[in-house]
Amino acid sequence: MRSTRYIFTFVAIMTVVVALLLSLMSVGLKDIHDQNEAIFNKKAVLAAIETELGEDVKASKMADEEVLGIFDNNIEQQVIDFDGNEISIEDVESRGYKGGLAEHVDMKKERKKPEEERIFPLYMYSSDSGEKAYIVTVRGSGLWDEIWGNIALKDDLETVIGASFDHQGETPGLGAEIKDNSSWVRQFQNKKIYDEEGNYTSVNVRKGGARNERYEVDGISGATVTADGVTDMLYTGIQYYLPYLETLTKK
Repeated sequence: MRSTRYIFTFVAIMTVVVALLLSLMSVGLKDIHDQNEAIFNKKAVLAAIETELGEDVKASKMADEEVLGIFDNNIEQQVIDFDGNEISIEDVESRGYKGGLAEHVDMKKERKKPEEERIFPLYMYSSDSGEKAYIVTVRGSGLWDEIWGNIALKDDLETVIGASFDHQGETPGLGAEIKDNSSWVRQFQNKKIYDEEGNYTSVNVRKGGARNERYEVDGISGATVTADGVTDMLYTGIQYYLPYLETLTKK
């Protein structure tokens, strides 16, 4: 029969060994994890412009090489500040984002800062035929945790090409529909972010069904809080980009 001291020593040694192995695995796999996360985020950006990429294109099904090819050849990345000014790669890096590109900006981290200190990633897509799109990234709160998405605008800077959404912990079959229900997401196509008088409206998710076909989409049955979160996220998130987008209309 083993002594109590022996048992405690054995457990302590095993704990150290397991912790060491887990630590080594974490360090060894970090580069692979980071690469996979970067590809996942890029696919989410491209999901907002699937209609521009070709018929029956699903960004989530793209090969990694294809995603990287589009980003290398058709995507220009820019980071802007709260006032709509373009900021340099060096400035972005000085704020703690190694690489300094839009794809490196952590919107979850930025959301914790005072608004006037935040920076925002912007992706500008140019098709081989010359079509342009501007993809903005938004982040907000759902029922249980954070929600986020990407909204693509045509070069008129008011018409939505498409959208993609994701969430941290919304309820399957209810709030999670913002990601899982592709037919609901398609409602955002061709919506406007301004009303007929030119006032900023963003896109509203309306409980009970859209009443204004110009800038409203149907709500999600049983997920009112999440739907309201999407509305708030879009209104505030797109608004952050307006100072910069307005400068494009003057060029």
